[in-house]
Amino acid sequence: MSQYYETRLSFDPTREQVWRHVARYLQRWVDADGPLLDLAAGYADFTRSISAVRKVAIDTNPTLPELAGPGIESIVGDATDLTRFRDGEFATVFASNFIEHLDHAAIDQLLGGVRRVLRPGGHVVLVQPNFRLAPRQYFDDYTHRTIWTDRSLVDLVTAAGLPVVHCEPRFLPLTMKSRLSFGHRLVPMYLRLPYRPSAGQMLVVGRRP
Repeated sequence: MSQYYETRLSFDPTREQVWRHVARYLQRWVDADGPLLDLAAGYADFTRSISAVRKVAIDTNPTLPELAGPGIESIVGDATDLTRFRDGEFATVFASNFIEHLDHAAIDQLLGGVRRVLRPGGHVVLVQPNFRLAPRQYFDDYTHRTIWTDRSLVDLVTAAGLPVVHCEPRFLPLTMKSRLSFGHRLVPMYLRLPYRPSAGQMLVVGRRP
């Protein structure tokens, strides 16, 4: 895992600045008065940037507690295993660039767990690479296992009992190594565009009935 962070997810101080803008955009689906669970939180940039009364971040990254800092409950562990959490414990579950790394059995287990730990009316917010937009680059990451598009992911989340309430097929560029990371002040303008050039990631939001 440490080798993966060194090669595919190396530390970049501009990443947090981009996530501040993205988190502001996503806040409408994140209950600021409720608890948040961030799955496969990585460097915890989103967790630090979003508003929630309680923030829990889980990732296999052993440096997560140090990176997350104070005010965030950091768990070093398997983000597909949510048995440690109570039924209805969270108002929001968030994951970015996660499920494409899992096989189908693990994804089914994960989404079943997400539905269980979400309170009624709570949201699952997923930011994912969209294969339909970036088929040539999708498997440049050697840890990608499954293919997802804005159509198949919507079907998957809905079938898991989390009806989709919002979908943006073109959300962000495929990686933070894009121009946005060097001109993070452009992110709010980019997110206001009706058509986002160079987008390779999608946004899908489901709601627990």
